[in-house]
Order: sequence, then C-alpha cells, then structure tokens
Amino acid sequence: MDILESLRAALPAAALRDSAPRYLEDPRGNVEGRALAVVAPGSTEEVATAVRLAFETGTPVLPYGGGTGLVQGQVAPDGPPPLILSTERLTAIRDASDEGDVIVAEAGATVQAVQDAAAAIDRLFPLSYAAEGTASIGGALSVNSGGINVLRYGNARDLCLGLEVVMPDGRIWNGLKRLRKDNTGYDLRNLMIGAEGTLGIITAASLRLFPRPATEAALLITVPDPATALALLPRARAHLGEAVSAFELISGTGLDFLDAAQIPYRRPFDKHPDWMVLIGVGGPAGQDVEAGLEAFFTEAMEAGQTDDAVLSQSEADRAALWAMREAIPEANRHVGAVASHDISLPLAAIPEFIEKGEAAMLALGPFRLNIFGHLGDGNLHFNIFPPEGQSKSDFKHLRGDVTRAAHDLVQSMDGSFSAEHGVGRLKVGDLERYGDPVKLSAMRAIKAALDPKGIMNPGAVLRA
Repeated sequence: MDILESLRAALPAAALRDSAPRYLEDPRGNVEGRALAVVAPGSTEEVATAVRLAFETGTPVLPYGGGTGLVQGQVAPDGPPPLILSTERLTAIRDASDEGDVIVAEAGATVQAVQDAAAAIDRLFPLSYAAEGTASIGGALSVNSGGINVLRYGNARDLCLGLEVVMPDGRIWNGLKRLRKDNTGYDLRNLMIGAEGTLGIITAASLRLFPRPATEAALLITVPDPATALALLPRARAHLGEAVSAFELISGTGLDFLDAAQIPYRRPFDKHPDWMVLIGVGGPAGQDVEAGLEAFFTEAMEAGQTDDAVLSQSEADRAALWAMREAIPEANRHVGAVASHDISLPLAAIPEFIEKGEAAMLALGPFRLNIFGHLGDGNLHFNIFPPEGQSKSDFKHLRGDVTRAAHDLVQSMDGSFSAEHGVGRLKVGDLERYGDPVKLSAMRAIKAALDPKGIMNPGAVLRA
C-alpha cells in the first residue's frame, strides 16, 4: 500500500484535501511549490498518524501553517513532491486562564485568534504584526517571529512555556507544561522553536499572557536621521520606563510608497519627513502615558532632536498611526522590491550600517531604499526598489549582488542576515556562508539524530 492509500485508509475524509494553489504559493511570488498530497488533520493524534505513515514510507513532510512565511519555508519547488501537512483544522483554544496568565492554543489558531481569546479574559497576548490575522501560532513559533512589541515582551520564543510536538517518527512529545522554571535536561521546547518544522510539527503551545495596559498611546515624531532616532530611545525610556512597548523607524520613502500604491491612510504631516519614529506605549492604571509622551517630545525638541510630532488623542488616532505603519509592507509589494532583507544589528551599529548600506546599494544601481522596522530591538527591513518608472524585473540580474553586498555588510558589523523571518529555503546559502561552522555541525548532528530519514521539511534551514 502506498502513502496515499495508507492516508485514505487511516484518516477521516475531512482530513484529506485537494492540492489547491494556495498551498503552493510563495507570498512574494518568487517560486511555486509542489505537493504529493495535502492533509489537514483534525487532532494531534491524526497528525501523528500522518507523520508515522510518512516515516514508514520515507515520504517528505512539509508543515503548512498560515502560508505567510517570507523565506520559502512552506513551499518546496525542488526535490520529491512532499506531503503537505496543514494545521488549518487545529484551531482550538484548549484553555485560557487569567489566574495563571496562560493560554493553551492549537498550532493552527491564528495569532489574532489568540489575541482575541486573551482579551476575552482581560489579558494581553503581545505578539503582533501585519499578518497576524492569517499567520498561525505554530508557524510563528516555528520561525520565532517577532513583530512590533519585542522591545517590551520579547520574540515568540519568550512567550512560550510549553509545546506539544509530533516527532519525525510519529511519536507525540507531551511538553505542554505551564512552568516558568523547569531544569530537567535539554530544552526541547527552545530547540523546536525556530526549527521551521525540520525537527517535528508543533501541534499546540502553552503561551504567556500579560495584564492589559489600562492606558495606551502612540507618538509619531520626526527626526533628521537614524542616529537621532536611536538617541531618542533612552530618552523615551527615561520618561516612560517599561511602558515603551514599540519603537519603530519609518522613512519618508515608506509614506511615498503608500501614496504610490494608493493605500488609504491618515496623512500625519503636510510634507513627508525623511525619517520618523513611531513610539507605542501602554501603562497601568494611574500612569498618564500621554503626559509622559508630551514631556518626552518637549525635551527632545528643546534638544534639537525633532521639530514636529503627532500624538494620539484617542484610540482611533492610535489605531490610525499603527495602520499606517502596518500598511508599509503592502505598499512595498505594490512597488515591487528588487531584494528584501530582514536583518538585525547591534543598536549602536545601526546608523553606520544605514549610511554604508545606502552607499553600497547606490554603487550597484539607481535604486530607491525603503528602510524601516523595529529600531528598539535592532531589527531592520532593508528593502531595495527600482527607480520610479522601472520594475524589479529590470534589475533581476542584480538581485544576487544586492543581497550579497547587504549581508556582507551585516556580517562585518556582527549582525544577522535573518532577524525574524527565519531561514527557510531562501537563505540556506546565507546560513552556509555566514554561519559559525561549529554551530552548523551541531545543527546537522541534531537533525540527523531526531530526523534520521530526513523527511521533515527537507531543504529548509539545512540543505537536503
């Protein structure tokens, strides 16, 4: 009996899917995936059954969450067509407790669904980014995604207490503990987080919750350059302390692109500044965050660090400022990037990197750069675009040179070529080029030990 017959015999009809185009699409449109078949198990036990059958037959398994990954981790354009295992039916919120500040969610639940379930018990699940309405919790943990609130709450890894995982041979690891402390040997939880489905399939997670801020506000402040933007971070913290949850760098080019894409947004200034910082704050009852932001702006203006700002006066104002920020990736897609880079750097190195990076890109071609991202935690999106009137296809021949120059500069400044999007298949060569050889050797040994047949997402993270 082959794998398809075995799956039909072992799984209910509801778990079997047609290989629809959406399972094969890369959000950036650079590659097209392939599939032997698609299954969508409705329980952890059904996931285990499907993986066990794949293990017995040596069939590659490609985990599929929300399909929003940007590094081709969920599409396999080469090699034997895999069994795509979708978590789309694993959407239950198994438990939510305001007493223990923990929520247990299945892997297919969207990030937004977990946020909403937390809000229903007056708690905050702080993981947040533009794709949260589609991105799944399993996928978020698999790539250790970040988003806008990492400065205060950490990455997905920092929000996870325990996991339930189907291992490559079909066994189930029941690691859904809700403990803050558990020193009992190797940390399999953190090994699985960021592994991009190459060591097992996350089916559920215990996640940390936090008190909901009683007051929230946002300030969009103009700055003359990234160095000044960075200097504002300690000043903001001096006024607001841990209430500062987000500190985002935005370039005027980003707003130009919103205009070009005709994406509706509330225009904050009559003329687009060269650079801005969007600061998000949330405090407990009794803390006047608006007054703190006003005092911060006044001090920054007196110091010559800014000349204008927009302070939210209502929840609608705050939401409009964040909607503008979250729309920038959509505007980027409309313009069409020659190359996009998700990088991280030591905070002190960011202004120098931007200066040298711009010069390096302009030496390669007449490009436009849209540099934005999570300045507070050192994560920049360094994206390169064709000049107005031309398309990315006109510069396709330079894409490799552009990315090599950007990543070489990142490496020279002790940064990382992947901050929050993962490695996937897109950056395997970068990992081989820039990765520490001892680390790579250890990674390959772990992969061989846990997945001896090499069936779990082959070709992602490590070359198959």
